[in-house]
Amino acid sequence: QVQMVESGGGLAQAGGSLRLSCTASGRTFSNYVVGWFRQAPGKEREFVAAITWSGGDTSYADSVKNRFTISRDKAKNTVYLQMSSLKPEDTAVYYCAASVTAGVRFEYWGQGTQVTVSS
Repeated sequence: QVQMVESGGGLAQAGGSLRLSCTASGRTFSNYVVGWFRQAPGKEREFVAAITWSGGDTSYADSVKNRFTISRDKAKNTVYLQMSSLKPEDTAVYYCAASVTAGVRFEYWGQGTQVTVSS
């Protein structure tokens, strides 16, 4: 019903920047919450950031606060994750996901995009 497609992953040096994009297609709702999650090999998937589609309210994990910024372009149906001051610990597959349950569950997920940060 809703398709999420991430792009923008790649290789960056420690201290560098990268911007991820997530474009949604299909049927959408104005009260969606869109979030970014990441998973490194051998580790649990963790929350990174989220934004409400209607109001633009944001939330961040402590590990990325003041370094990452989530935003959305409603005209383009796209959510961005601007990542700055990257650290090797940020290396992971990054996923975007949409929630129609006010963030209780995330029902729609993208395929993921790899981010690798070298020291």
